Amino acid sequence: MNALTLSPLFRTAIGFDRLARLADTAAAADTSYPPYNIEKTGEDAYRLTMAVAGFSPDDIELTVKENTLLIAGRIAAEQPKTELLYRGIAGRAFERRFALADHLVVDSADLRHGLLHVNLKRIVPETLKSRRIPIGTGPQPGPQLSQAA
Repeated sequence: MNALTLSPLFRTAIGFDRLARLADTAAAADTSYPPYNIEKTGEDAYRLTMAVAGFSPDDIELTVKENTLLIAGRIAAEQPKTELLYRGIAGRAFERRFALADHLVVDSADLRHGLLHVNLKRIVPETLKSRRIPIGTGPQPGPQLSQAA
């Protein structure tokens, strides 16, 4: 029994469909190609680096939808001009999905030296940030006037 099923847990849970989807995609994901790194570059900043040798910027598509980053690569079929004796650089199509936390947005992406760098940062709306509420002491009594008789 190698398969782990979480469906009994989600039978009676309402509103946890995103968690169920995340568990399903994690179980079914092929984690071998293309290789990638995820690093934390700041307090609220991250960088995803993916090895995509042989792909050009036109061959790669980045899409964000419903807190999921989808990176897909497809090289247009072209015939090599020479006879290839050994293929060590994989140029096969790929599709990789990453679940993004709330308020995490893709800041930029660039392709240099066969590495795709995707910079992400957390932008929390002002309404969700914690704020300190000053505590008052109530109305201050003004100076009392005494009447002389």
